[in-house]
Amino acid sequence: MVKKMRVAIGSDDLYPAALFLKDYLSKKGFELVLIGSMKTGKPEPWPRVGREVGELVANKSVDFGIVICYTGTGVSIAANKVKGVRAALVFDAQTARGARLWNDANVLALSGRLTSPEIAKEIIEAWLETKDIDPSERDNIEELKRYDESRC
Repeated sequence: MVKKMRVAIGSDDLYPAALFLKDYLSKKGFELVLIGSMKTGKPEPWPRVGREVGELVANKSVDFGIVICYTGTGVSIAANKVKGVRAALVFDAQTARGARLWNDANVLALSGRLTSPEIAKEIIEAWLETKDIDPSERDNIEELKRYDESRC
């Protein structure tokens, strides 16, 4: 039996891109863990959304996370406070691909204001297509993980 990929998707409000990604990933067969507005249907604090998604990623309850707020900045900062999280704020497919390929990003952060459903589709497809990190970046990723381990 093939294991369904689990994705945590959290947003501080119900942006069109967030709703699109929820439907799109669900139709593709992903198991979704909904956080923040995605779960409650009302505005939720962005620090909590970023942290909750980050914790699910860090403890390996999900395969990766998606966080969305008005700019994408707040949720990416909050998610990156969680040890083991590498959240990348992304505005296009090439950046999403690079975040996975060169930075081994495990949380995708998006701007609810700037990301249309069409762009969200391009971004998530690039993210999903890029499964392995560039071997030339392994040492850099390991260095980043050592920074995480040395944090108090």
